[in-house]
Amino acid sequence: MKKKKKKVLTVVMILLSLVVVSCGGFLLFKFINNQQSNEKYSELASSYVHATDASGNPVDASGNPVTGVVKPSGSGASAGTVVPSQPNPVNFTSLQTVENDEIYSWLVVPNTLIDYPVLQSKSSDFFYLDHGVDRDYRFAGAIYSQFCNKTDYSDRVTVLYGHNMADGSMFGTLDNFSDPDFFSANKDMFIYTPDKQLVYEVVSAYIGDDSHILNSYDFSKDEVYRDFLNNVLHPHSVQSVVREGATLDINDRIVILSTCVDYGSGRWLVVGKLIGEIPLAPTA
Repeated sequence: MKKKKKKVLTVVMILLSLVVVSCGGFLLFKFINNQQSNEKYSELASSYVHATDASGNPVDASGNPVTGVVKPSGSGASAGTVVPSQPNPVNFTSLQTVENDEIYSWLVVPNTLIDYPVLQSKSSDFFYLDHGVDRDYRFAGAIYSQFCNKTDYSDRVTVLYGHNMADGSMFGTLDNFSDPDFFSANKDMFIYTPDKQLVYEVVSAYIGDDSHILNSYDFSKDEVYRDFLNNVLHPHSVQSVVREGATLDINDRIVILSTCVDYGSGRWLVVGKLIGEIPLAPTA
């Protein structure tokens, strides 16, 4: 009887040891995988992105900021002065040729760790959910949009997705905007495309539900879009921050940065209103 109990105990201990080893191995693999992902994005930023100031604004060859802004068409405001074309701080030609031809823009959110290429897969809406910019399997995935969005940001609503990573990578620092002081102090975010820089004013940040925004609303209908914008400025949410004095109308275009929340259901959404464009010349 004692020998039988001892044998059972030995088997249990072996099984527990295997579980511990397997868990440890998985955690090690995940850690290494995330490290490789972070190193790749750092390599891209250092190799293909340059000539910006600390806030992500383009600068000229002397380090002077480009201050002219072109008002987006349909913004309801008078057209601004078109500034001379400045060199693009992102070398899209090399980036797309050497690294990945599905990279179509670059996102910068000042005073966060968000400084990444944006991709859209030609084969699957969810490919970059668990694949990096190098197309290898990555827990961190990539920042991406889906087929229902054009890649020139001409849609009324563009949604960009990214994981809420515990190490702060990808959209892991997007919840900085839940702090009213941070929200107040950080007004702008920037998207670079091959021919221009898009300037967005962050107008609100809030927890939305899990519904797929672009599949749930027909934004071609003015009334639907108007109601959605009203909710952006007056969120029905347990947690929200809205910029004082912010306005939105059906002529505006917005971008929504979407990530999962730390607990429970829902999505943490940071909404930016397009307020200007700066033409950029391709980088050789």
